[in-house]
Amino acid sequence: MEKKITPYKGSSLNKKEQVEQMFDNISENYDGLNRVISFGIDVKWRKKVIKLVEATKPKSALDIATGTGDLAISLAKTGATEIIGLDISEGMLSVGRKKIASEKLSDKIKMVQADSEALPFEDNSFDAITVAFGVRNFENLEKGLTEIYRVLKPKGIFVVLETSVPTKFPFKQGYKFHSTVMLPAIGKLFSKDKVAYSYLSESAAAFPYGEKFNNILRKIGFINVEDRPQTFGVATIYTASKN
Repeated sequence: MEKKITPYKGSSLNKKEQVEQMFDNISENYDGLNRVISFGIDVKWRKKVIKLVEATKPKSALDIATGTGDLAISLAKTGATEIIGLDISEGMLSVGRKKIASEKLSDKIKMVQADSEALPFEDNSFDAITVAFGVRNFENLEKGLTEIYRVLKPKGIFVVLETSVPTKFPFKQGYKFHSTVMLPAIGKLFSKDKVAYSYLSESAAAFPYGEKFNNILRKIGFINVEDRPQTFGVATIYTASKN
């Protein structure tokens, strides 16, 4: 990423520490606000991610930047018997563990607090790795992707769901208004962290989406790289594999 976007401008903490602090702050009402802000469309996008993973019949799966565990919980539908949800924010993981327990999936899904740029797993550990709305929060994007490549098994699938920016009228203009005006305003009204949703908007706009991200994945060593724009281009699903 050419420009480094951080949650708290002027903070002495690095981006990683700021992101951890921000998600700890907003963890309690994150799920509800997400549904409002995305009009619930993010649920449909996640279902598409799960279908792509399910088609590969994974035995082990890792969901990075798992947050409150929505995608990790959905990965149980793929048939994977070992699922790990990893996040830097203990606040988000705490909410996720409660959801997992209520779904009676605690024996199948383990939530781990760790740094996505220093994954605590051996090489070639997982058949499938997913990240939903998390790669833009990496402090060093290429370092995080290199770690993912390392722990993915050969022929394993890597799926990323991330925001992107529509290029066609009127979706481009509508997206800009929603992300720069509506999203921060809703965040300020309903979140105790008044800058968090401004950061989420800014980081989405700065992310190298589309072919730029495809090229970064190829540079790391991923093969079979594809991107699938969703809902007029406001999000994109990327898939990749490893030799």
